[in-house]
Amino acid sequence: MKHLRTVDDVMTHAVISVDRGARFKDVVETMRQWRISAVPVLSQEGRVAGVVSEADLLLKAQGADESRAVTAGDLMTVPAVTVPKDATIAGAARLMARGHLKRLPVVDDDGRLVGVVSRGDLLKIYLRPDADIAEELREMIMAELIPVGSALVNVHVADGIVHLNGSVPDQSLTDVLVRVARTVPGVVDVTAHFDADDVPA
Repeated sequence: MKHLRTVDDVMTHAVISVDRGARFKDVVETMRQWRISAVPVLSQEGRVAGVVSEADLLLKAQGADESRAVTAGDLMTVPAVTVPKDATIAGAARLMARGHLKRLPVVDDDGRLVGVVSRGDLLKIYLRPDADIAEELREMIMAELIPVGSALVNVHVADGIVHLNGSVPDQSLTDVLVRVARTVPGVVDVTAHFDADDVPA
């Protein structure tokens, strides 16, 4: 399994969308048919102009909508909250949490819709095999952090929990290793037990 880093790695590429002129009933039917809670509204250029959610539609059902909105263009919430396809998974998760959002349209550098990412998509990182997580972390440690011969770092991963041990020349390096381990997608928690003595020559 490849390293999961960005939204592009986990998003759904087949996206259901509507254009500004889609009628109210068509929007409701689209959402019902595909079992989605929101749908992006696209401009003629394929850019995300807004989003229509169940909450937007329910205003009509509650009798609270006095705007005479009958099309997706009338109903949509603007500006739409979108996420770039190269955004980190952690960044997308923070954006969803702040906005209490279930799904985010994913856009390319030109703002065109290329996918959608849901909460469930972001949770895919926790399905990574422990071996994949351990391999990625070892690569990061060897390539970026530990000069050869200056430390001995053992990596073991079980159920997404990283266990680090060995010996380091400086105990301050322990905090660095723990922080790095926490950045690896799929890591649930990190424990570290290092000996500052008897560092290999």
